[in-house]
Amino acid sequence: MHSSVSVSVQGLVQRYGKVTAVDGLDLDVREGECFGLLGPNGAGKTTTIEVIVGLLTPSSGEVRVLGRPWGEDDEALRSRIGVALQETRFADRLTVREVVALFRSFYPKGRDPLAVVREVGLEEKGAAWTSKLSGGQRQRLALACALVGDPELLVLDEPTTGLDPQARLRMGETIRSYRDRGRTVLLTTHYMEEAQRQCDRVAVIDRGKVIALGSPTELVRSLGGDMVVEFALSEGEVSESELRGVAGVRGIRRSNGAFHITAGESHVTVPALLDRLRERGAAPAQMTIRHATLEDVYVSLTGRNLRDE
Repeated sequence: MHSSVSVSVQGLVQRYGKVTAVDGLDLDVREGECFGLLGPNGAGKTTTIEVIVGLLTPSSGEVRVLGRPWGEDDEALRSRIGVALQETRFADRLTVREVVALFRSFYPKGRDPLAVVREVGLEEKGAAWTSKLSGGQRQRLALACALVGDPELLVLDEPTTGLDPQARLRMGETIRSYRDRGRTVLLTTHYMEEAQRQCDRVAVIDRGKVIALGSPTELVRSLGGDMVVEFALSEGEVSESELRGVAGVRGIRRSNGAFHITAGESHVTVPALLDRLRERGAAPAQMTIRHATLEDVYVSLTGRNLRDE
């Protein structure tokens, strides 16, 4: 399906003095896929992106983008990449349409600026100064600037941070339609549910290293079960070891007084679990059953919730 590699990173190390932000990172982004770098703030995602798009020279390691290393014909390579970083500053007294037209002029070929403005949902703001835009509208304008050169590779750093749910869904649709045209998307996010919905493959990054790599479905399956049963006790007490032998239980962790149990089949595990609690004189205050997510994968690998970072 994916015949070639758009981005190849081998042994990437990036240091800032005594701090190692990226520590021997390897990954390949295939042509035509949406690839996500997941992890908490400070995991090394943004540093990795800045090296990939040529803003930083790595301390060591090899990076090839669209088959080329940086340092040979950088202008030609940049013309094939669209980039939207976490914060993009625009001239206050330019309108939305003027900004997108200006960015279009930086590329040897590209798309109609007005069509791109419509695509990101800013048509009604086309004549507005950038200084009058909300944070979410500025995010969408940054995406328009990244798209207007019709790049082969689209690189987005936390593209939906600060967006309301409706705007986040709209941006997701825009990114998917771009990928559906056979282009490649590389994005970073700490929204695990967004990555699960959006990405063909993801790399979970923690402390500058890739700790898991695969499709969202593959990573969730690595937990050993597709369902998670969550509950806290209203009375009594029970240990993790007393629950491990319950039918269908694949994994247990306890966080903030609540049990999180990974199970293969909830209709088998939940009745057996309730029986075991009754045997031990314990009762759940409430019980929730949900599908396992990439957040569960992250916690399983690191022992920490992403939102606790």
